[in-house]
Amino acid sequence: MKHPPPPPRRCGVVAAVVALVLLACLQIQYHHLKVDLGKAGFASATQDNASSNRVRWGRTRKAATGTTNSLPRGIVERHSDMYLRPLWDDSAAATHKNKNDDHNALLAMAVGISQIQNVDTMARKFLKENYAVMLFHYDGNVDGWRHLEWSDKAIHILAHNQTKWWFAKRFLHPDVMAIYDFIFLWDEDLGVDNFNPRRYLDIMVSEGLEITQPALDPDLSTDIHHRITIRNKMSKVHRRIYDSRPSMNCSDESKGPPCTGWVEGMAPVFSRAAWKCVWHLIQNDLIHGWGLDMKLGYCAQGDRTEKVGVIDSEYVVHQGIPSLGGPSLSSKTPRRSLDLRTHIRRQSSAELEKFKERWNRAVREDEGWRDPFES
Repeated sequence: MKHPPPPPRRCGVVAAVVALVLLACLQIQYHHLKVDLGKAGFASATQDNASSNRVRWGRTRKAATGTTNSLPRGIVERHSDMYLRPLWDDSAAATHKNKNDDHNALLAMAVGISQIQNVDTMARKFLKENYAVMLFHYDGNVDGWRHLEWSDKAIHILAHNQTKWWFAKRFLHPDVMAIYDFIFLWDEDLGVDNFNPRRYLDIMVSEGLEITQPALDPDLSTDIHHRITIRNKMSKVHRRIYDSRPSMNCSDESKGPPCTGWVEGMAPVFSRAAWKCVWHLIQNDLIHGWGLDMKLGYCAQGDRTEKVGVIDSEYVVHQGIPSLGGPSLSSKTPRRSLDLRTHIRRQSSAELEKFKERWNRAVREDEGWRDPFES
């Protein structure tokens, strides 16, 4: 028995629904296609405009991202300094360097309040010559220096329990230091009764030295680690030592540290060009600076046996006071301080090995680098 065909009305409704669904799908696809084409057209137009802009700007100057080329040349101030600026017009304060000055120098030291008398003597000598002074306060005590008449003339930076190399890496960037001819990066325990910074720099210039240190008085210094730092009373400058001991064997044939081309990290003085190199040599995370002294000669701007030297006629006394991490004048726990010094010593030795490893790895990986002092 045959079933009768479905009513025509029901078939028409189904067909209408299907048609509406298809129409909706087509409209959605058309919308997406239009959006995609619009985006493509916009991207193409943007690229074309950017390309056109690059060509147009390239005729006058190179396109610059993160550089000063996006600024008008006349507004660019390429250097900075550490001079304090008055809040009001003060012609006397605005004159930072006398016309007769031969050098422009900065003395930077990491200091603690226990060494205030010694630092006071050092700062006075440099400020008398119109040189800048920057103090890195590792013990957190800045107010304790306020009573000194020159305190407001110095730059004070505070960071607890940090070394001078940590401070130097963060606050003595070459772009800021470019105004200074020389950088003194000294420890706080140096006696300067027989030291004149102006005469010292005159000798550096006349001798063509880029990296130096003052010689140490052997009679008064309590902490001398290397013979090359000992003052030679018969000379103005010395660049090498002679030592026949098997552990040293320093002779005229010696080409490197610690026989020649070497200064210690306690009282180095750098020319502007040398400091620009040394700043890059300082490792950001190795704060004790052990190992740097053996590589400073690579920043001597030439032959380290000629450009690095110890100045004898302007000498200092190394008092050998372990102030950073050591007991202060008011300390009631000297035993704890001794323990801290032991930890610091271990950390310094560990950093020395890390620095050596990094140097050796860098030499291996940089195939284009050639050691200028290799025979």
